[in-house]
Amino acid sequence: MRDLGVGFRYLLKGQRWVARHGRQYGFGLLPGLITLVLYAAALVALALWGEDAVAWATPFADDWSSPWLGLFRGFLTAVLFALALLLAVVTFTAVTLLVGQPFYENLSEKVDRDVSPDGHAPESGLPLWRELWISARDSLRIVVRAALWGVLLFACGFVPVVGQTVVPVIGFFVTGFFLTEELTAVALQRRGVELRTRLTLLRTRKTLVWGFGTPLAVAFLVPFVAVFLMPGAVAGATLMARELLGEEIQEGGEEGDGAVTAAPQPPSGWPAPGR
Repeated sequence: MRDLGVGFRYLLKGQRWVARHGRQYGFGLLPGLITLVLYAAALVALALWGEDAVAWATPFADDWSSPWLGLFRGFLTAVLFALALLLAVVTFTAVTLLVGQPFYENLSEKVDRDVSPDGHAPESGLPLWRELWISARDSLRIVVRAALWGVLLFACGFVPVVGQTVVPVIGFFVTGFFLTEELTAVALQRRGVELRTRLTLLRTRKTLVWGFGTPLAVAFLVPFVAVFLMPGAVAGATLMARELLGEEIQEGGEEGDGAVTAAPQPPSGWPAPGR
C-alpha cells in the first residue's frame, strides 16, 4: 500500500517541476488545447446527431408503439454518449501525446537531465517519423485493450448494486493504469523499452501505477483540468519511469541540494532495454 502514496507523490512532483519551469509548461499546454478542441467538436456533434444515428441503426424499432420506441432509443443514445465520454477519457492522453510528441519528448528529456546525477538524458537515436510511428502504433494497441475493458465494465454495470458501486471504482483503476502506461511511454520508449516489456514492468508495481494514474483519471474527467495537468503528468511519469528502471534521481533537481536518491532496482533478471 505504500506504493499508492509514492505514485501520488510522483504526480505532485511532476506538477511542481513544470511550475518551476514556466516555459516548458507553456509549450506543454499547446497539444492538450488542440486535442480538447477536436474532442469537444466531436462530442457536440454526437450530442446533436446521436439520436439520428441511433434511429438509423435501429430500423427494426420503427413500428414500436409509444412509449417503448422513445425509451429504447433514448436509452441507446445515452449509452452511446456515455461510451463516447469513456473513450474520450481513455484516448485523450494517447491523442494528446501523439499530437504533442516533439513537445513532450523535449519536456521529458529536460526532466531527465534535471534529476540525473550526471545530467544525462537517454536518447532513442530514432528519426522523428519513426518515433511518431511507434507511438501511434503502441497507442492504438493500448486503446484497443482499454476499449475491451470498457465494454466488459459496461456490461458488468447492469449487475444490481455491484454495477453501481464496485464497477465504477474498478473502472477508475483500469483507466488509471492505461493513462500511466501512455504517460510513462514517453520516457520508456526513448530508452528503447517496447510495449510488451512496458506493460510487464508496470504490472510488477501495480499499486505505484494506481497511485499515480487513478487520481489523474478522476481529474481527467474534467477536460480543462486534463489540459492543464498534462505537462506535469508527463514530467511526473518521467520521474516514475526512472524509479521503475532503478535509475537514480537527484532530489530537487537544479534547485535542490543535490541529494541523490537511489530508486529500487527492477526485478532480478529484468531484460535491459534495447535500442
